Amino acid sequence: MTEPAGQTAVRPRAPEPERKAPRARNRGSNVRYDGFAARAGSAVHLLPAVLLVGVLLLVPFGYTVYQSLTDYDGLSTAQFVGLDNYVALFGEERFHRSLLNTVIWMVGTLLLPVLLGLMIAVLTNASGWATWVRYAFVLPYAISGTATAVIWGFMLRSDGAINQVLGAFGLDELQREWLLSWPMNTIVMILANTWQAVGIAVILFLVGLQTVPRETVEAGMLDGASGFRLFRSIVFPQLRPVTVVVVGISIANSLRVFDVIWLLTNGGPGWVSETLAVTMYRMTFVLSEYGHGSAVAVVLAVIVVSVSWVYLRQQMPKRG
Repeated sequence: MTEPAGQTAVRPRAPEPERKAPRARNRGSNVRYDGFAARAGSAVHLLPAVLLVGVLLLVPFGYTVYQSLTDYDGLSTAQFVGLDNYVALFGEERFHRSLLNTVIWMVGTLLLPVLLGLMIAVLTNASGWATWVRYAFVLPYAISGTATAVIWGFMLRSDGAINQVLGAFGLDELQREWLLSWPMNTIVMILANTWQAVGIAVILFLVGLQTVPRETVEAGMLDGASGFRLFRSIVFPQLRPVTVVVVGISIANSLRVFDVIWLLTNGGPGWVSETLAVTMYRMTFVLSEYGHGSAVAVVLAVIVVSVSWVYLRQQMPKRG
């Protein structure tokens, strides 16, 4: 049959062959296998670090715990005494004073370096002070604890620089034996430690202030906030990550402070200015009471881990 001119016949399309449905794969098994393989690979990569931590930290700590349960003077054979060292330790007035001094150091190093570091960082960042002003507060951090103790020992001894300056201005009644009475010696040593430790707080807070978006500050100013209110409501909440780090460093430094105390007062007069770190050193390496010294070390380790765990648990964001 002839098609009309200009028209094309539409032929019906042949039916397509039926396609077989793909087999359902066991995706759940593959996901579980991939997850297990990823965890296994991570474990393999972490194994050297775990072994290193175990050898350098856990093994010595375990041996210290064992030694705290013995009576050992470094010469005779160690005798197992159980918890006798801990019972004797908690019954000693010296240990109570050492624990009190440790708490005082913790409070002092939390308040002074953190607050002063924040204040100095804010003032120097907002006012555009010269760089040397910041260096005046930051450079002492580069000085070792031993050098800090020597400098402040020259200033605080009975015939030191502070008493001589007070005498030169006719303020003899303000002259003190700064390092020979408690709690005065503990307070001035905290001040000496603050002079050195405030530098790291200034550095970290300055870094944090540089990360605060200028748009948020300008928005707060448009809403009428200024001065301290602007800092409290807009700037300080954005410094929270840096504040967590600074406070954590201050807590760790306060619990392990040793060099400043040992060089300025040797823990004295007697033992009244000792902290737990100094008591541990004196009992272990001066008096050769290794069992008692190890017991103090275990107590100090428990305090450090407990305080750090509680603090970090409170500060870390909670997951839903």
